[in-house]
Amino acid sequence: MSKPTKTQKQTILLAEQGDAKAQSNLGWMYANGLGVPQDYKAAVKWWTLAAKQGFAEARNNLGVMYYKGQRMMMMSNPTQTQKEIIMLAEQGNAKAQSNLGWMYANGLGVPQDYKAAEKWTTLAAEQGIADAQFNLGVMYAKGQGVPQDYKTAEKWWTLAAEQGIADAQFNLGLMYAKGQGVPQDYKTAEKWWTLAAEQGDAITGCLLGIMYVTGLGVPQDYKAAEKCFTLAAEQGNAKARYNLKCLVADKNLEEDDE
Repeated sequence: MSKPTKTQKQTILLAEQGDAKAQSNLGWMYANGLGVPQDYKAAVKWWTLAAKQGFAEARNNLGVMYYKGQRMMMMSNPTQTQKEIIMLAEQGNAKAQSNLGWMYANGLGVPQDYKAAEKWTTLAAEQGIADAQFNLGVMYAKGQGVPQDYKTAEKWWTLAAEQGIADAQFNLGLMYAKGQGVPQDYKTAEKWWTLAAEQGDAITGCLLGIMYVTGLGVPQDYKAAEKCFTLAAEQGNAKARYNLKCLVADKNLEEDDE
């Protein structure tokens, strides 16, 4: 935990004085351990206070914590939280629309309904919410609530990937590697997988290592492959550990032959 900055100290002071925006910001600080110890219960406390004053962002953050299951056992009335999400979504709040789409897709507090999920997720995606863009891509790839359409999935995943969503970057890489809905293009696959691997995606790092070993879409480069496998192995990827072991063994055999 870093020491609170001057601005964060001011936020704490204003929150304690009853300022709704500051209370919402303080909730965010506690949720992420910014200037204060990470404490989901404290985050809920401050977001609840801000939400009671009608601060929409705080209501939405409570909803996000609920459906992601982040220690929400302390919440006394999750049904009310779901109602808040629905109300905000109907008022045009993009994050709430994204959350409501997720709720319908997974049957959380509402009946599972992919058609309704597609409606709300699309509204949020069109407003630039990256998670919604990713989720909408998944729906088109799987044909959930919409006809299966890899080209449209690629469109939404690209928008999400450009905003840094690692799962979207991974999926795009896979699409281009397979030629699924797009022309097969290993170079483009390598581009998206590199971005995902740089964010710590172990599976992508392993796939990149294989590309460097085989020279698929990239120049064959055992040193780069070893780096990729090592990073992925350090994150617990068993396949990467095995590949690294084989690569090192081959390297030692070559050195012995010399």
